Amino acid sequence: MNVLVTGANGFVGAALCRTLMASGATVFGAVRSKSNASGLPGVHPIVMNLEDLSSLDVVANRLDGVVHLAARVHQMHETVADPLDAYRAVNTRATENLARWAAANGVGRFVFLSSIKVNGEGQDFAEAPHVYTEEDVPAPQDPYGISKWEAEQSLQQIGNDTGLETVILRPTLIYGPEVKANFRQLLRLVKTGLPLPFSRVNNARSLLYLGNLVDAICVCLNHPKANRQTFLVSDGEDLSTPELIRGLGRAMDRSVRLFPVPPRWLNGIGRLTGRSSAIQRLLGTLRVDSRKIRQTLDWQPPYTVWQGLSATAMAHLQRINEDRQLARAA
Repeated sequence: MNVLVTGANGFVGAALCRTLMASGATVFGAVRSKSNASGLPGVHPIVMNLEDLSSLDVVANRLDGVVHLAARVHQMHETVADPLDAYRAVNTRATENLARWAAANGVGRFVFLSSIKVNGEGQDFAEAPHVYTEEDVPAPQDPYGISKWEAEQSLQQIGNDTGLETVILRPTLIYGPEVKANFRQLLRLVKTGLPLPFSRVNNARSLLYLGNLVDAICVCLNHPKANRQTFLVSDGEDLSTPELIRGLGRAMDRSVRLFPVPPRWLNGIGRLTGRSSAIQRLLGTLRVDSRKIRQTLDWQPPYTVWQGLSATAMAHLQRINEDRQLARAA
C-alpha cells in the first residue's frame, strides 16, 4: 500500500508514519523542508507547500491513500489581520485542493483529521453537560473549528462529485509522548508536586491517546465501511481533572495534593491572568460518544487511558533526564 501523509513530521504524523511502515506500507511524507524529514527514517519525503501541489507529481497515480494531517492550528499569539481567512487558506482551501488532486490521480481513500471543535467547545463548569455525537448539529465557535467544518463539507461534496472515498475523524484532545502545549504544561506542573487547587472540580473530559488515534487512522484507510463516514474518536474512558492529575502523578511516582477552591474563583483568576482558555479546559466538560467507530468498523482502542497516560508521563521524565545529561555534558 502506498500512502501519502501530510504533516508527516508532526506529533501525529511521525507516529503514523512509523506504524504504517511497520505494517509494510510505503509512506510518502509531505513536509515543508528537507530538515523536517530528518527524523523520519524510511519515509520518502516530498518537500511541498500545501498551496502548491506540483511537488506531488512524483506520486501521481501511485497512491492508494492520503492521510491529511497538516493544518494551521491554534495560535497563542495571533498576528494576522484576518485569522479566519488564514485558517481557511490552510485548513479549508488547501484541503479542497488536495482532495481534488487525489480524486484526479486515482487515490482510493482520503482520510481527513478534523477536530472535535466542529461539534463545539464543550460546556463550562456552570452548564449542563452534553455528550457529543456525530448526529449533533455542528457548532464550531472559533476560526480553527469553522475552517475544519468547512473543509469537512467540501470533502463530502468532492466525494459525491468524483467518487473519492473520504473518511473524516474528529479527535478529542490528543496526548502521548512528545505532547506539547497545555498538556505538557500540566505534566510539568504535576511533576513539581506542588499543591493544586482542583479538588472541587467535578467535570469529565474525553481524551485520545496518540497510539489509539494512529490505530484508528490505519483502520479507516482500509475498512470498506469507513467510506463517506464521520467518526468521533476517543479512548472511551472519560476523566475528571482530579482523576487526570492523580493518574499522571502515579505514572511519575509523584504525590499529588489537591485542595479545594471554588471553580468560579478559578475561572475569575483565569480571566484576570489572561489564562481563561487554559483554565476553562481544566474546569469544563467535553465528552464524546465514540461508539459509532467501534460498532461500524469493529474497532477497539488498543490502549487504555491509563496505559496512554503512563507512556506519556514516562516519556516526559525521560526527556527531562536527557536534557539534564546534555546540560552536564555541555
